[in-house]
Amino acid sequence: MSTQHLSDRINNLSVSQTLAMAAKARELTALGKDIISLSLGEPDFNTPDFIKEAAKKAIDENWSNYPPVDGYLELKQAIVTKFQRDNGLNYQPANIVVSTGAKQSLYNIAQAMINEGDEVILPAPYWVSYSEIIKMAGGIPVVVPTSVASDFKITPYQLQQAITPKTKMMWFSSPCNPSGSVYNREELTALADVLKNREDIFVVSDEIYEHINFSGSFCSIGSIPGMFERTITVNGVAKAFAMTGWRIGYIGAPEFIAKACTKLQGQVTSGANSIAQRATIAALEAAPSEIGYMVEAFHKRRDLVLHLVNDIKGLEVNVPEGAFYVFPDVSYYFGKTLNGVLINNADDLAMYLLEYANVATVTGDAFGNPNCIRLSYATSETILIEAFKRIKEALKEQ
Repeated sequence: MSTQHLSDRINNLSVSQTLAMAAKARELTALGKDIISLSLGEPDFNTPDFIKEAAKKAIDENWSNYPPVDGYLELKQAIVTKFQRDNGLNYQPANIVVSTGAKQSLYNIAQAMINEGDEVILPAPYWVSYSEIIKMAGGIPVVVPTSVASDFKITPYQLQQAITPKTKMMWFSSPCNPSGSVYNREELTALADVLKNREDIFVVSDEIYEHINFSGSFCSIGSIPGMFERTITVNGVAKAFAMTGWRIGYIGAPEFIAKACTKLQGQVTSGANSIAQRATIAALEAAPSEIGYMVEAFHKRRDLVLHLVNDIKGLEVNVPEGAFYVFPDVSYYFGKTLNGVLINNADDLAMYLLEYANVATVTGDAFGNPNCIRLSYATSETILIEAFKRIKEALKEQ
């Protein structure tokens, strides 16, 4: 048996580089190596107790039957209230679909909206799975490059140049995974002014890191006049509430899109986990200040990591205003030899750091930016200090 018996679809699908590097780190750890993993985007906090108590109560109350495909009405109402409170978005329950994580939400959108040959604009860097999810639906990713110098944000001119008669959508995240960049209202309004020239272009706004935000404000592109009717807002509870394993994501979208996603989900997974849905009601009904302690910790770690990165020659970094990553440009090392290893690209550097520093990172190539690597600071300050000490030592030029 071989891959020739598998579908072209699966043979052409790339492995998630973030999960692949995490798996490699676990393998090396099992072999006795002291690996520090900065590869996965997962908070190191526990789920808050009030959310866990809501889950326990749901178990005791026997919420154990099949839930509605698109989510419990009470949860959808909580999501509607959250969108109004935090984002100025006036959705109704019919606009909401709850899924098994924001990743499934994105997959549903792609399958429901993209036809063979449709183009989807991806400002780079972009989250690692966007490109593959789009390609699985027959779409063509149109990558718009950015750099440290532009704070990894695209300009209205770049957006205009990327639009063709085949453009169907634009997908982006703010705060961005992997760069941590946050688009402000003025910047989003300028992009919206370009998009308004083509009413047939829809926008996927991935706002999963919305609350892990150090900029002091947050803007959803759907709240900009003229954008609500063609924006699909994606969110979830994994990052802000330290609920990665609970697997709850959701969208707010025009009703015809929400119905299409529900139709697809009904044939694939049906409703998301019933207990996790009940716990998510408690999470979303709570004031954002309930998770302020986590945000403060991430902010403090960001400042520490920026200090540590700036002490390492050859790493150029922006000041991320959200999420929990730094995304340094490492192209200074391309063509150099370190400990006898020739570094040709970011892939080489990521593997070199794993072997010689025992630190797992992720190549920027996976995010559409081949000059960078991603490092997560969703871990303790003590571990971060040790990790960057190892990286600095490994990157010393002979």
